[in-house]
Amino acid sequence: MMSSRTDTDGSSIRFSDHTLDKATKAKVTLENYYSNLVTQYGERKQRLAKLEAQLKDESLTDSQRQEKRLQHAQKETEYLRLKRLRLGVEDFEALKVIGRGAFGEVRLVQKKDTGHVYAMKVLRKADMLEKEQVAHVRAERDVLVEADHQWVVKMYYSFQDQVNLYLIMEFLPGGDMMTLLMKKDTLSEECTQFYISETALAIDSIHKLGFIHRDIKPDNLLLDARGHLKLSDFGLCTGLKKSHRTDFYRDLSQAKPSDFIGTCASPMDSKRRAESWKRNRRALAYSTVGTPDYIAPEVFLQTGYGPACDWWSLGVIMYEMLMGYPPFCSDNPQDTYRKVMNWRETLIFPPEIPISEEAKETIINFCCEADRRLGSQRGLEDLKSVPFFRGVDWEHIRERPAAIPVEVRSIDDTSNFDEFPDVSLEIPSAPVPQGGEIAKDWVFINYTYKRFEVRNLE
Repeated sequence: MMSSRTDTDGSSIRFSDHTLDKATKAKVTLENYYSNLVTQYGERKQRLAKLEAQLKDESLTDSQRQEKRLQHAQKETEYLRLKRLRLGVEDFEALKVIGRGAFGEVRLVQKKDTGHVYAMKVLRKADMLEKEQVAHVRAERDVLVEADHQWVVKMYYSFQDQVNLYLIMEFLPGGDMMTLLMKKDTLSEECTQFYISETALAIDSIHKLGFIHRDIKPDNLLLDARGHLKLSDFGLCTGLKKSHRTDFYRDLSQAKPSDFIGTCASPMDSKRRAESWKRNRRALAYSTVGTPDYIAPEVFLQTGYGPACDWWSLGVIMYEMLMGYPPFCSDNPQDTYRKVMNWRETLIFPPEIPISEEAKETIINFCCEADRRLGSQRGLEDLKSVPFFRGVDWEHIRERPAAIPVEVRSIDDTSNFDEFPDVSLEIPSAPVPQGGEIAKDWVFINYTYKRFEVRNLE
């Protein structure tokens, strides 16, 4: 295709779309290059200011202060060297496939020069562009860069080639909460209190950064070697940046109410419902459609939503931990959607699975109108006075033993993950389109990242 513009003398100059795309890429590349220089300078100043604040400790001698300044300068030099290195797939050895999603896979990998083990998330660029996922990919990368704390899976590197995007993250050998729930059927109220408390701390931490996760579910709650939780998979996370926004729920929001009205599935008792849920759960986890079970009603409505939608999801997970299945599960997504939207009638507690009134009340206060939802006013502070959370040591919960210990035999133990025999261990690649690159490839610019504290700079 051709585009044209009018020159100063009135004549029309014609450019191909390929030329315009090249010009756009050059413009964005230059802007990002100089923007990154300014950002990196600011980050170095912040790190130095932080060091100097620490050096004001009166117990340090002048020689100790000088030694710490020298160590810091050496660290900065090593970091500059690390940033100049161009990372690629060839720097890692794939050990095993440990996860699969709609747009790529997760592999356990080992960095060849250091022997360190990581989880490598591989996303196909062509799929990202075709399915309008660019905003989601950008949001995930940005959240992982900014959320450098104990409740979020740590990202060490991100890079790209002509075919794929790569996220190199810490490997959490405990597996995910979905797998744990499928093994245990239900959890005790004591165990549920522990996991819901840790998830609440994780949710609160990303809300304080200005992000909304929007996809809180057991699949995205990972367990470390000690059995403590970390939040992962920020592909649907939304924030304050334009690059994080997209009409992800476009199809559902445009559906007519009549599209979701039909014969309800025949009523099932809790045992049959739990069996049906477990039978279909793994297929839902790995499908491109996913499950709407954990999504708050206001997200579907597209009339505006805030951080409260993540607290709704926490209530759904709490129900599932105690009952063995989420409250709105059905045989198909349409019926689940209908139940979520009619939660006042469909949120019920079967008498054959007795739970305490405190637990029931807590779930009801999570799964209710957004403006009066537990967590919606003061975040974590709302939960601290709730009777169900009585006795939780919010400040030190991560330092205490986990509710269910995780058995890990080695740094590359994958026994807590599913097997994926149908997925090749080799990192997927595809022939690059004629012309040497994917059209609109410039939208992935500035994706590369290396963490300053990357394993003590390897």
